[in-house]
Amino acid sequence: MSLATNAGPFKLIELELTGLGIKPMRVLHISDIHFAPGQRSKAAFIKDLSTLKPDLVVNTGDNLGHKDSVSPLLVAIEPLFEYPGVFVNGSNDYRSPRPKNPFSYLSGPSKVTAGRNDLDTGRMTGEFEGAGWLNLNNQSGSLEVAGNKLSFLGVDDPHENLDSLSSLERPSGFTIGVAHAPYRRIIDGFLELGASLMFAGHTHGGQVCLPGSRAIITNCDLPREHAQGISAWSLGAQSAYLHVSGGMGASIYAPIRVFCPPSATLLTIS
Repeated sequence: MSLATNAGPFKLIELELTGLGIKPMRVLHISDIHFAPGQRSKAAFIKDLSTLKPDLVVNTGDNLGHKDSVSPLLVAIEPLFEYPGVFVNGSNDYRSPRPKNPFSYLSGPSKVTAGRNDLDTGRMTGEFEGAGWLNLNNQSGSLEVAGNKLSFLGVDDPHENLDSLSSLERPSGFTIGVAHAPYRRIIDGFLELGASLMFAGHTHGGQVCLPGSRAIITNCDLPREHAQGISAWSLGAQSAYLHVSGGMGASIYAPIRVFCPPSATLLTIS
């Protein structure tokens, strides 16, 4: 599907998933916006996503990318508040980026830099919650979506060790796990709690990829073949689907994407 937008390099990825035993619904997965003032093409793309009329919006964090990004982000994302949604935070929802060597991304997972929270996270999450979106940072919740009673499990950013799986109880019914960074301990934890479908971001799809969008690194311990898109994840006799978003952005100090265009995903469950 093509969006009527002046969105430049941004891509809408459409996927279909069957066999989950629930009524049809359309899930819009957005992640890693890394929004900064003046990013007009990105803002246009986000606004136009509302024309897809999703049944559910899943936001897996790293919305912010600049110390002055909260207001322009909220303006861009406001049309999506018309639809039910859930969200978790990433590290860049707490602190703005700092200059760094862009090639350091290829050297391995980025370092945890806790203790410098300089963004108005409370304002952003307050607006999300005010619009009716479920805050899943180390919390569970439920929504009725397109005739489905859905249970949700969520954690705060595992990359920053902010996650607390122990705070979650095993829910009933069809269960969806939501996290920013898809570390194995989190994916396995969601499986043990009964998740059938999981959403994450953080990887940027590899960001700097080989031809064919083959990731070189995932910025966590997730195997590279799971860096973007739908895949199956198993733990013993349990299994679930995992969708990892390639994300819409990157740090303003490492604005490079190779063979991995910025994207959002419309997942149709039928």
